[in-house]
Amino acid sequence: MTKIGFLSFGHWRDVPGSKVRSAREALVQAIDLAVAAEEVGVDGAYFRVHHFAPQQAAPFPLLSAIAARTSRIEIGTGVIDMRYENPLYMAEEAAAADLISGGRLQLGVSRGSPETALAGYQQFGYVPDAADTNGGDLARSHTNVFRRAIAGEPMANANPQMTGTTGSLPVFPLSDTLPDRIWWGAGTRATAEWTAEQGMNLMSSTLLTEDTGVPFDELQAEQIERFRSTWEQMGWERTPRVSVSRSIIPIVDDESRHYFGVRAQVEGQDQVGHLDGGLARFGRSYIGSPEELVAELAADRAVRAADTVLVTVPNQLGVDFNARLLAAVKDVVTEVDAAPVPA
Repeated sequence: MTKIGFLSFGHWRDVPGSKVRSAREALVQAIDLAVAAEEVGVDGAYFRVHHFAPQQAAPFPLLSAIAARTSRIEIGTGVIDMRYENPLYMAEEAAAADLISGGRLQLGVSRGSPETALAGYQQFGYVPDAADTNGGDLARSHTNVFRRAIAGEPMANANPQMTGTTGSLPVFPLSDTLPDRIWWGAGTRATAEWTAEQGMNLMSSTLLTEDTGVPFDELQAEQIERFRSTWEQMGWERTPRVSVSRSIIPIVDDESRHYFGVRAQVEGQDQVGHLDGGLARFGRSYIGSPEELVAELAADRAVRAADTVLVTVPNQLGVDFNARLLAAVKDVVTEVDAAPVPA
């Protein structure tokens, strides 16, 4: 059975039509939406992390608050830009959130995507080497230290005046199973293979930063296949998880038709463009009646290959609209699971 999560960017803006006009409203409504999503049977509440923008930027207070208000739903990120992170501080925050949730944290990390600030991570105090032009090596280095820290590796020498020993110390708290629940957001097939080599789960979005001329779902399905093949070659003992993101809008009432009915004609196909100096392929949106969506998603090879689908939500339309949207998506994906898998 495919797990369904929602992915929110946490936008807020004080403009006509927005039901999320401030940072406080964005945070409080995110908590309320997670509670509502759990009630309708959705499996995960995930949040995109952006800096220097009116969106969610500090995930751990939000995830901890959601954990305290819920009992079953997974809580996660999609993704944290590791160029901005202090790995040891993040290890403490992540472990605390995971312990509060009872082991429900699913943490997506990566190099991040194009952002509003020019090299904003440098203002956070992290300056990559001159040869590391986009900070990719910096992100991977921070991730390596973070993963070692959450696994309990010693990170500092003990002060013998305080501890009576000259040994070394890990960070605290620790959550024993958290290391198995780290996901890397991969934008290419090669990065998916690297993700498997590192023993992390795979998170793939509605964007791939490469293009081979085939439809988005086929390229993403190949990415997933390469990930799982490499995972098997590495001999890791546990079964990895794979998520894909999709924009799915069931047209079920006048309100959803008002907001999205016309967009179905424009966004119902892949888009190819330039991003970070190269070609990139953007996946289509799925907008239509539930019956239409079942047929279209059943033919999406990457959706059928993944174990988790993260549905991007228009959070500025408010909690009630998005709770109804997620309930409808849950019904659609349940029918998709029952449909034959494409040959």
